[in-house]
Amino acid sequence: MPATIPAPIALSPRVVVFDYGEVISRAPSADDRAALLARAGVAAPDAEAFWAAYWAHRDELDRGTLPIADYWSLVADEIGATWSDLDVHELWAIDHRSWLSVDPGTLAVLHALRSGGTRLALLSNAGPDFGGWLRHGSFAPLFEAVFVSGELHAVKPEAEIFEHVMRELGIGPEDLLFVDNKAVNVDGAVAVGGAGHVFEDAAGLEAWLRALAA
Repeated sequence: MPATIPAPIALSPRVVVFDYGEVISRAPSADDRAALLARAGVAAPDAEAFWAAYWAHRDELDRGTLPIADYWSLVADEIGATWSDLDVHELWAIDHRSWLSVDPGTLAVLHALRSGGTRLALLSNAGPDFGGWLRHGSFAPLFEAVFVSGELHAVKPEAEIFEHVMRELGIGPEDLLFVDNKAVNVDGAVAVGGAGHVFEDAAGLEAWLRALAA
């Protein structure tokens, strides 16, 4: 059965700024994670150490201050692995693909907001290599602006990145509504005077937005 779009949600003049990872996108699946571990040559008992190293340098990658090859080199150093340049290309591709699945429930909410005349923007902690996908994926026309941390050299929850977004959108803090799956990032938006919602699922998000619209 074809998916349906909910009734419009009108929040003008406020702007709803969405995170991408695990809000619009789904989290990498168990199969995605297993594929990355397998290509990295990491056995099951060492998986925890791999994921600790994977996340330890992610902010630098997302800030755009750490090149992709250098990021994977740091991960390798921490787990005692040796990867060639060709290995790194494949690790990057597997990792990148794992973040490309989308959540149809969140997309339905986005369409409801758009049909209600609500302004939308996207703000993602991601390396500059995600810029093309975020600006040219099928969902991209829903957003009037896309902000990628790796291009701005600032990451959520830093005040600098939220202030940049507000300047570019031409709004004050009172018109900033921010949605992210990480409470610390929502706290960053609240700290600059905006309001926010910690995303758990599309139903909870829709309920929050409709309460604001009412």
